[in-house]
This record gives sequence, structure tokens and C-alpha cells, in this order.
Amino acid sequence: MRFINPKIDCAFKKIFGSCDSKDILINFLNAILYEAQPVIEDLEIIDSPPGNQTFGVPDTHLDVKATINCGRIALIEIQLLNVPSFENRVLYNAAKTYSLQLTGEERYERLKTVISLKIADFEMLENQPEFMTTFVFKEKDKKFESPDTEIELVFVELPKFSKELAQLETAADQWIYFLKNTSSLETVPETLSAVPEIHKAFRIASEDNFSQEELNELQNEEEWIQDQRIALDLAKEQVTKTAQQSLILRQIVRRLGTIQPETENSIRQLGVQELEELGDAVLDFNSLSDLTAWLQQANRI
Repeated sequence: MRFINPKIDCAFKKIFGSCDSKDILINFLNAILYEAQPVIEDLEIIDSPPGNQTFGVPDTHLDVKATINCGRIALIEIQLLNVPSFENRVLYNAAKTYSLQLTGEERYERLKTVISLKIADFEMLENQPEFMTTFVFKEKDKKFESPDTEIELVFVELPKFSKELAQLETAADQWIYFLKNTSSLETVPETLSAVPEIHKAFRIASEDNFSQEELNELQNEEEWIQDQRIALDLAKEQVTKTAQQSLILRQIVRRLGTIQPETENSIRQLGVQELEELGDAVLDFNSLSDLTAWLQQANRI
């Protein structure tokens, strides 16, 4: 048996956002947001606006929107590409959804909590080892929660989730494992199959459940995403390289004095690793001849 990648547009929406997926989404949200407690007993899946396409747009994201107990709104989004200002967009969309609850002369008492669940296929928080984090309004110094925490931001960073099948401890672990590993599995693991909603999600994710046209669309979108990731990595590498070049050139000028244009050009031809090595070596240079010798050894002049 082969499975599609549940992180891809139409696959994600078919598994979590279709009219037949209410039980799956309830179980998923209770697992992620409420430690598998049956806090959400019912919900209504809200269709995305027409034309809200994800394939081929710069910030590629997937959305499922639902109203849960007492009218609270849950926004579920998988972000596949680490695009600029993603965190700003998360807060903007949550705040916009919160504010648009009222129309006309409706009173503020009608406002309900908005929970924004973002599943990122990249690392967002560099200094945070946990794969799941929740943010609410807190008092700055004593850190107690605001009495009106009406917007909650929940982040799941898939690359930080490294548990193997035998290490899964919670319902949240099981669902995150499903999202991250389904496309590489050939059978449904017994421990996951024991959960009816996850078993159903696997059944929906089977390639046999998709038409050839849908499978082609999934493949094209996955290839497009890979191309975009490569382009983003190259762009980041170029920014890093440019910054390194500027820093090292300043160090050389301060230590050795003005250098010739051809020498500067040779330095700009160095790769990222070579620039790092030159940055370390320049601390021991006493003259321009030391720099020339280093570049000759690196076969740059």
C-alpha cells in the first residue's frame, strides 16, 4: 500500500477538512490543543473562500477553518516554506479573524477565542528545542496569563519531532508522526491503527483513494515545493556569503591596509566554507604577502 503526503494541499484538506472528516479533525485538535481530553465535542468545518489556491503562490500554505465549542474559531495551517514575515502573517490572520466576528452594532461580548494552530515544515524558533509551543497574552514581569486571552498561537515544528514509532507517548505524538511520516510508510502501524480516527486518516491518505489526475497534481505540487525550497536555500546562502565577504574585507583592510582590486575579486570568488576559513586565518596575517600566500594555496590567484 502506498500513501500520499498529507502535508500537500488537496491531500491535507481531504483528510482534515472534508465534510466526512469531522471526527478526524475533532480527534486531531483535542490531541494537539487539549492533551487528548474531549474538550471539543463538536465542530463545523468552514470552507475556504473560492480561489484560495496554495499551489504556485509565493507563501504556499494550507488552511482548514472550523468553529468549535461555544463558537470558538480554530485556524489550522501547514506552512511548507520558510518565507519572510511568516510570524507576522500568523498574528495578522488570527487578529483579523478575531476582529471580523462582529458586524454592525454587535457587542464585544459576542467575541469568541481564536486559536491559530500552525504546523511548520521547518524550524521557526531557533532557541526552543520543543517541537510544540503555545503563546498567550501574559503579564510582562510575573508571567501570569491575561484574564482576556482571546487569541492563542500554537506552533508545531515538524523538523524538531524526531520520535520513532516505539517512542510515541501521546495522542499528539501519534498525529504528528502521521503528518511527518505517512508518505514513507507502506503499511499502517498497529499502534496507530488502534485509533479509529487515525486509521480512517490513513485510509483516506491511501493512493487508491485518489484519482490519477489528483495524484499527478500532488506530484506536481510536491516538485514545485522542492524547487522553491532549493531557491530559498540558495538565496539565503547568497545573503550569508555576501555578509561574510563584507565582514572579512573590512577585517583585512583594518589589519593589513588597502588591498588591490584583483585581490578583492579573488576573495569574492571564495565559497562560504573558504570564507569561514579565511576569516579564521586573517587573525594571524601580518602583511599582505600572508594574504597572497593564503589565496595562492587556495588556488584563487
